[in-house]
Amino acid sequence: MVAKPAGSGIIDYMINENTLPAWSDLSVLEQLQSIYWDAYKDAHGFRPRGIDTSTWTVQDFEVELAHLAEVADRANAERLASEADAAKALEERILVLIGMGADDRNQAISWIAEAEEANGDMEYLCYLLGLRYGYFR
Repeated sequence: MVAKPAGSGIIDYMINENTLPAWSDLSVLEQLQSIYWDAYKDAHGFRPRGIDTSTWTVQDFEVELAHLAEVADRANAERLASEADAAKALEERILVLIGMGADDRNQAISWIAEAEEANGDMEYLCYLLGLRYGYFR
C-alpha cells in the first residue's frame, strides 16, 4: 500500500504520483464518494455537479445512496416501460408496412431503417425508435 502524504487529498496524490490509487488505498469516505458518483449517474443519467460531499459522513452517504437506489429503480422501470411501448409501436408499424406491400418483416424493417436514416446501423435504429439495444438481433 502506498502511503499518501499527510494532509493531502486523493487528487493531489494522483497528480503527484501520476497514478490512480488502488481501491484499498482510499479511505472509507473516499470510497463512498466514488460509489456516490457512480450511483448518481445511474439514477440521473449524468454525473453530479455542484454537490460538495467533502463534509459528508458515512451516514450521510448511506442515506443518499439509498435514495439514489430508489431513483435508479424508478428510472429503470420507466425505461423498460418506454422500451416496451416503443417495441409495440414498431411491431404495429411493421404490420402496416406488410399490409402496404412489404414482402416480409425483414423488408418492412429495412424500409423503416431507410425512412429513419439509420444508414444500416441497427443499434442506431434502436436508439432512434426508443427500443432496447439489440432488439433486432
